[in-house]
Amino acid sequence: MVKIVGIAGSLRAGSYSQQALTVAVQRVEALGAEVEVLALRSLTLPFCDGGDEYPDYPDVEKLRQAVQQADGIILATPEYHGSFSGVLKNALDLMGFEQFSDKVVGLISVLGGQSNSNALNDLRTTMRWIHAWTIPEQVAIGQAWKAFAEDGKLLDETLSKRFDAFAQSLVENTRKLRGVS
Repeated sequence: MVKIVGIAGSLRAGSYSQQALTVAVQRVEALGAEVEVLALRSLTLPFCDGGDEYPDYPDVEKLRQAVQQADGIILATPEYHGSFSGVLKNALDLMGFEQFSDKVVGLISVLGGQSNSNALNDLRTTMRWIHAWTIPEQVAIGQAWKAFAEDGKLLDETLSKRFDAFAQSLVENTRKLRGVS
């Protein structure tokens, strides 16, 4: 069975990044994958200092182990100042090749303004540097405050279809590249 870890790069309660991740998780689970969501807001992570050991922060090992044991990863981030969030960058910096090499990654970004791909492009570069395989399908949600109903469901059918294609690609490519059924 395909194992996926989902991480939202927002600390805000009720964040659109978290809502987008929830939609993606539901679609991926519907395709038979097992998904674990790691909420960065519930983990106590230090600022990365370039070291390998963080004995005073057991959540670093929890994060590393979850990603290392996964076949694929979903990263969802708000776009802040033209890139992905600092909290997600810090979490990624606490990991590396050991966790990400040969893993399949799907990327989602949410923005308050018009949709663009700055955060997604920056995440693609970061994933390439740590030897992960990023699927070509990605989701950028502009004007995120208009994208979700109060219950978290998507309001736009076209966007919903993009999430379907994203989930299908993530699961299929993970099965192929990781050799799991």
